[in-house]
Amino acid sequence: MPDIDTAVTLRDVHLAFGGTEVLKGIDVDVRRGEAVTIIGPSGSGKSTILRCMTGLLRPQRGSIVVGDTAVDTLQTEADLIALRKRVGFVFQQYNLFPHLTVLENLVIAPTRVIGRGRAEAEHDAHALLGKVGLAGKAGAYPGELSGGQQQRVAIARALAMRPELILFDEVTSALDPETVGEVLTVIRELVDEGLTCVLVTHEMRFAAEISDRIYFTEAGRIVEHGPPEQIFGQPVQERTRAFLRRALGAVPRLPASFNAAFAPRSPSLQPAEDSA
Repeated sequence: MPDIDTAVTLRDVHLAFGGTEVLKGIDVDVRRGEAVTIIGPSGSGKSTILRCMTGLLRPQRGSIVVGDTAVDTLQTEADLIALRKRVGFVFQQYNLFPHLTVLENLVIAPTRVIGRGRAEAEHDAHALLGKVGLAGKAGAYPGELSGGQQQRVAIARALAMRPELILFDEVTSALDPETVGEVLTVIRELVDEGLTCVLVTHEMRFAAEISDRIYFTEAGRIVEHGPPEQIFGQPVQERTRAFLRRALGAVPRLPASFNAAFAPRSPSLQPAEDSA
């Protein structure tokens, strides 16, 4: 019987492409209402883990359960589509339809995939655009928006399906540094509201601020996991310490140092419609 408080469980997940092992026995747990962040060097399997959660990739061994659905046993495209209605995915690239307005990008899936009425879908879309600071951009086309604005539209589009879980895959990696903050602010607000989410990010300070748990990956394995106070303040594994030394310049040794180093940022980074 699945634990009703558990949103995602991965157990002993192995995945290889040809002779190349990408995941080598991954165990991950995400509880409802949690923000879980996966960190690690490029090529360590972080994004692959997210894709396995939605059935975009199928492991050769292991089990993946999202809610009450055993993802690794799904056989038909209809079953996979039903899963993806419940799981939002925000990618590095925005993947917006360039020929559709922002409003149409938000209403197309709710109306065509799950049959929501047009008026209800538009009402939700306008509310979500307001939530991400883009209330005045409903009639704009993606090409008229900055990268940060497009990524906020992509987040709103994922939320338009009312998902029970949302996955963020390095959503700031393609952005100009000046627009990173506006996207992180939106995600921070969603986490504060209790949205269940799994994030892959290279933004270490952000991960420390918003996560309930951190998983550190290396070469397709989970090296260490725990609350951010442990991972950033007192990492057990030398490999974790070495990664964080490179990512942060130094690893705070005590939780007190962690608290000082990662004090919440000022609330000045609010999404604005005229952000460049």
